[in-house]
Amino acid sequence: MKIIIYCQHVLGIGHFFRTLEICRALDRHDIILVSGGPETPAPLPPHVRRVQLPELAMDRAFQNLHATDGRPLEQTREDRRRILEELLRNESPALFLIELYPLGRKAFRQELNPILEKIRTGQLPPCRVVCSVRDILVEKEDQDRHEARAVEALNRWFDALLIHADPDVIRLEKTFSRMADVRIPVIYTGFVAPPVSPLEDRDAWRKANGIAPDQALVVASAGGGAVGFPLLNAVARAAQHLPADLPVRMQVFTGPFLSTDETAKLQQHSDRRLRVDRFATNFSAWLQAADLSVSMAGYNTCMNILATGVPALVHPFAQNREQDLRARLLAKRRQLAILSEEDLDPPKLASCIMDQLRAPRTGTCPVDIAGAANTADWITTRLPKPRQRP
Repeated sequence: MKIIIYCQHVLGIGHFFRTLEICRALDRHDIILVSGGPETPAPLPPHVRRVQLPELAMDRAFQNLHATDGRPLEQTREDRRRILEELLRNESPALFLIELYPLGRKAFRQELNPILEKIRTGQLPPCRVVCSVRDILVEKEDQDRHEARAVEALNRWFDALLIHADPDVIRLEKTFSRMADVRIPVIYTGFVAPPVSPLEDRDAWRKANGIAPDQALVVASAGGGAVGFPLLNAVARAAQHLPADLPVRMQVFTGPFLSTDETAKLQQHSDRRLRVDRFATNFSAWLQAADLSVSMAGYNTCMNILATGVPALVHPFAQNREQDLRARLLAKRRQLAILSEEDLDPPKLASCIMDQLRAPRTGTCPVDIAGAANTADWITTRLPKPRQRP
């Protein structure tokens, strides 16, 4: 089956990496991944082709989109719509899978709505259209209007809604009150977590990466890094407040989108116990080898924590409800503690790190994290027939 998957990330990399895991699970199909955000350091599986739209990203105030190449925004929008429409016309996919929209990403409705209408009315080749959405939606200024618009779009243009969450942990109704008005099939897939290949010899892996047998390994990360500096800076400074005789290795991963200046500030704290790197292609191995993870509470990071069973301290992004709600729900089920703003004071954070290092490791958590495989199975075996034209 030929499948076109559309994923637009504008700030972090969670949306892109979750979609990439779904692509990876669809290895029996011909996948075209359409993305339009900043470039991410991720190799593609051999069955996946990448189509990069002219890039759009969010500014640091989280208010406005801009073209990363400096071109006028409206010109970039029109170019993106044209490229996407030509792709659908030339490739004639059996399925068009759209990440998040229309439950989010309303800034992209100018390029998506005309295409969805042309699919529905037969001006583009017929195909199934499915929405792929994470567990928690961010709140909107006019929530009622947003939900009404999203329900109308789902019922008019889409064939199904895939929710990448374990309904025993959270249902979409928690952050979207109009689910009863959605008339298309709604499927919970479980959370989408990256596959974890267990370390054959944890001690040997740690030794190969310069970690002594008696050292505690603390891995600090911030997803893409665009909003991660306050946490990572607090971790770097907290390292100076850990007992001098404590054998510890602090490994900081900044993420690809942390600014050069902020990365340089973190690297000023580097010493024999603290190392700063941009990115790790084997991040799950680092977490398996770690004694503690310190991170934000984005979807992908939390799934990495669940999949590896590493004890964790998480500091939710305060701009909206998403990360805080996820962290509180998961904290009820496993060894995960939440850091407040006050906890980022370096001496206090050092104390929190010490407390977690002393706590016994509890192992993995009974949450469904097979969302990628479940999504692939549903698409392969239960994808509905195309809707009739009006």
